[in-house]
Amino acid sequence: MPHSFGYRARTRDMFKRGFKEHGPIKISTYLVNYRVGDIVDIKANAAQQKGMPHKYYHGRTGIVYNVTPHAVGVIVYKVVGNRYIEKRVNLRVEHVRHSKCRQEFLDRVKRNHEAHVAAKEKGERVCLKRVPAGPREAHVVSIADNAPQTMAPIAYETKI
Repeated sequence: MPHSFGYRARTRDMFKRGFKEHGPIKISTYLVNYRVGDIVDIKANAAQQKGMPHKYYHGRTGIVYNVTPHAVGVIVYKVVGNRYIEKRVNLRVEHVRHSKCRQEFLDRVKRNHEAHVAAKEKGERVCLKRVPAGPREAHVVSIADNAPQTMAPIAYETKI
């Protein structure tokens, strides 16, 4: 049972650096451009204690609403009771990275557009909706070289 309830209580594993990721922060972290409306993932970097998020926001995804020279403002929705509260969190860029959650959707939009343009040139219609995988096709199992086997449970023994 924990006896300390500080700001970073019980974050020993949460905030630790990854394998072979210790040491100073890479310069490429500071060269990433963030714009208002970008979707970002919050992941605290223990090498920089300034502008660090509270442990609740570690691993959350939000939308950038403000950009300053060294930090970004992120909107995160927090469940409180029976409602969502919009929390505005200011974080340094070391603790933020672009989210890949929309990449699959954007790839699908591009693929659908290309398919639509190609179909329009041919003068035909194409269905762009995602279709779930249907049931497997029916087939007959041959017993010519595959004789049926009778299976029975093994008797339980208590001898050691």
